[in-house]
Amino acid sequence: MWWGVAAALLANVLYSTGFVLEKRALAAMPEVTVRQPARLLRLVLGSPLWIGGSLALASGFGAQLVVYRTLPIAAAQGIFVSGLVILVLLSSVLLGEETSGRERYAIGAILVALLMVVLSLKEGSDTVSRSAPAPLILLVCVPSLALGVWLYASAERRARHRHRMPTTGVEYGVAVGLLYGVSSLAIKGVSSYLTSSGLGGAVVDLLSSPYPYLLLFTGAFGLVMSQAALQRCRASLIVPVCTTVTCLFTAVLGTLAFGEALPEDPLRLALRIGGTALAVSVLLAMPKHDPPAQPDPPSQHEPPAQHDPPEEPQPPPPTRELTTDEPRRPVAEDTGVPAGQGAAASPRKGDGGSGEY
Repeated sequence: MWWGVAAALLANVLYSTGFVLEKRALAAMPEVTVRQPARLLRLVLGSPLWIGGSLALASGFGAQLVVYRTLPIAAAQGIFVSGLVILVLLSSVLLGEETSGRERYAIGAILVALLMVVLSLKEGSDTVSRSAPAPLILLVCVPSLALGVWLYASAERRARHRHRMPTTGVEYGVAVGLLYGVSSLAIKGVSSYLTSSGLGGAVVDLLSSPYPYLLLFTGAFGLVMSQAALQRCRASLIVPVCTTVTCLFTAVLGTLAFGEALPEDPLRLALRIGGTALAVSVLLAMPKHDPPAQPDPPSQHEPPAQHDPPEEPQPPPPTRELTTDEPRRPVAEDTGVPAGQGAAASPRKGDGGSGEY
């Protein structure tokens, strides 16, 4: 059982690292959208950093297979939620994302929920189921996939409104979380076919089950939807919401679908149910909108801007008196005509004046 706990913690590190690397790669790309999936795939596959993040996520997938073979579904989800703390730390260091006080309280509550779930485990008393009826799995998964796609499309329509406040990504996280919840149930189903003998027969049985096809659907749609949402929202918020929804979906519906019994001891039962309820309250307490951007305060090293005082009227220049040694300019003769009209015309004969009649 403790090997399963170690594998779950390793999966947390791999998943958190993969999401942060993909987010950093997406920040350097042009805007991507689910309406252009071919362009999105071309951009992400051309980024070595994004490919490194996807390889980390694939390694986390492998670790998750080990977890589901050794731990009950509900207990595994409680440990997976602890990866949110690693994600927030990596987002702060590598992405420069800041968390609010409300979100930090939520992280603390998640750690308490993790501790409650781990304390509910007991070696040898928890049963790990290996299979579930295919019709029941389809009854649980198909409506959940339709709901996740519908929620994402609704969030996209609301995000296109010009005067809407910027979303934090809670709606995207819930939608993608439903898809990843179905993927988690499919991984649980695939793990039941892993065997060291009769590999050919196990592959045939696996292909005749709904699990590989659920993985293909959630892998394709989840890739496009999660990358578009991850580019426009903070990884330190959208991934925790997605992880919380995935874990709750898998813990509740997976336990019922695979027929895994809850602990009979009242204390262990209270710890497991209480940890799940606490995770639900954390999800509901998450803010749904980022606060509007505030203008940057002036730097302490820069002096405040000073306005120039109004100009005062300048006195006229003083009149300079001529000295006795300076020559004086001759005074123009007064012609009796205003300046600019030329010299006065001489009187003609017959005009009034001093002429003869």
